[in-house]
Amino acid sequence: MLAQRTLKSLTKAVGVGLHSGQRVELTLRPAAPDTGIVFRRVDLPEPVDIPVNALSVSDTRLASTISNGGAKVHTIEHLMSACAGLGLDNLLIDITAEEVPILDGSSASFVYLLQSAGIVAQNVPKRFIRIVEPVEVREGEGRGLKWARLDPYHGYKLSFEIEFDHPAVNASGQRVEFDLGSGNYAREIARARTFGFTKDVEMMRSHGLALGGGLDNAIVMDDVKVLNADGLRYGDEFAKHKILDAMGDLHIVGKPLLAAYSAFRSGHAMNNQLLRALLERPQSYQIVSFDNEREAPQGFAQVAPAW
Repeated sequence: MLAQRTLKSLTKAVGVGLHSGQRVELTLRPAAPDTGIVFRRVDLPEPVDIPVNALSVSDTRLASTISNGGAKVHTIEHLMSACAGLGLDNLLIDITAEEVPILDGSSASFVYLLQSAGIVAQNVPKRFIRIVEPVEVREGEGRGLKWARLDPYHGYKLSFEIEFDHPAVNASGQRVEFDLGSGNYAREIARARTFGFTKDVEMMRSHGLALGGGLDNAIVMDDVKVLNADGLRYGDEFAKHKILDAMGDLHIVGKPLLAAYSAFRSGHAMNNQLLRALLERPQSYQIVSFDNEREAPQGFAQVAPAW
């Protein structure tokens, strides 16, 4: 059968939060089958578990935030993207502050951490959400239009189109497709960094945000060019980072998707709206597993390869 996966051993990371600027420690631990991914705020007087699911998302401004009561964890999408790309189902994450560390602004460090700890199969079927009817959310009209959609597909592929009128983005391309079955997440997607503009960074810092951001953990642009001395990691890094974010946002649903995701100018808020729309329409999906690995879509049957 195609089995659920967790870590072989625990692993740790230390960094700062992108928006809070706070030092934070993560301890990533193996978890029992059917646990899902659970964050635990161990810095609170009484530790609080925050299970990851679409309805636990409480804020989508600039990042995906999950909550349980008054306890929150911000900016989970890059770590969740690494879990999606590597096929991890069950994970306990102890965290000592309210924001996941930004590390280098991509998922690459999380991929390295998870692969270094080792990924093991568990003796329980891996359960998927298979899309059987299209689900779509839309917002705005004309130049303000944005949308996100899930269509039936025997596998998992994503296409994303951005729209930034900026010389550096125009030169790199504004549309990307990635198919988990034929691609290598760690090599093709995971290294794409978050990006921003100097004018926006100054505005955010005046509001107490982006306090941990800089050229070592983001692509930063002025009005005409990329300011990072080493340039871009991919020719189409901007659009690839939106794929990375989308994979993380969608993995919050709690099970891997069998679907074709497509989006235009979507973001964390719309991705979560799409998941909630999906869950509100039980006729649009089925929960499935595979008794024989050979029946599973390509890309899911084996633990994702390293770099």
